[in-house]
Amino acid sequence: MSSIFDQFMITGKVVVITGGAGLIGRRHTEAVLEGGGIPVLLDLFEEPLAKVKEEFLEKYPQGKVETYVADITSKECLEGIRDALLEKYGHIDGLINNAANNPKMEGGSKNMGAIQFYNFPLDIWQEDLAVGLTGAFLCAQIFGTVMEKQKSGAIINISSDYGVISPNQNIYRKEGVSEEEQIIKPVSYSVVKHGLMGLTKYLATYWGKKGVRVNTLCPASLFNGQDEEFVKKISELIPMGRMSRPDEYPATVLYLLSDASSYMTGATVILDGGRTIW
Repeated sequence: MSSIFDQFMITGKVVVITGGAGLIGRRHTEAVLEGGGIPVLLDLFEEPLAKVKEEFLEKYPQGKVETYVADITSKECLEGIRDALLEKYGHIDGLINNAANNPKMEGGSKNMGAIQFYNFPLDIWQEDLAVGLTGAFLCAQIFGTVMEKQKSGAIINISSDYGVISPNQNIYRKEGVSEEEQIIKPVSYSVVKHGLMGLTKYLATYWGKKGVRVNTLCPASLFNGQDEEFVKKISELIPMGRMSRPDEYPATVLYLLSDASSYMTGATVILDGGRTIW
């Protein structure tokens, strides 16, 4: 019988990570490499992927990192990646549905701005749902079916505290700015993050007896250079009194991918400093 520590190892397991070149995607990659697995990073642009691969191979010289430029809303694209991975490794063992059109305070995202609900553009709504929900559905369908045939695998759908609660728009407000010009967290973000939790529950029951586990991880309040006023406002809503650090997620990701969580499926793991309990 393996030791408790050994149960956290995912040696040689192939784990697909969508949005792999982003801030959180990098932390997922770190988790897989720390566990001895092989991260497969999917993202839209080649240059960021190449930089992430170089960065992690320098840090983990004995590790392997696969990268693919991919549109996760394209079934044909994903099928090609699946076939390439099966030809090279013969198995696919994990999937982290991480990609999203994430509206960030610090990033100047087009879906995070002075757009109120009444004039929220249909094209942005459709793009956000296509990446965040349709992409997750397609990845689960294509890579998860491989796991079903293997009778083993783990899927993590990356939601948010906003998959559990509604955005508190007050933390984005600026004094002296008219209502029409106030920045708000968009409706599409909440819908996507709530929808991922529904996808988790559906797939957890669908694959319950077939060896594939599916869980939701809700990271929250990640500090990434936001302005002081925003940090103060959001920290006051969190019992721990601060935003999260990027290094506070990888251990939980590894747990959910590994046999250490072998009896966990359909669960929601919330890493929010206690925000959703207030």
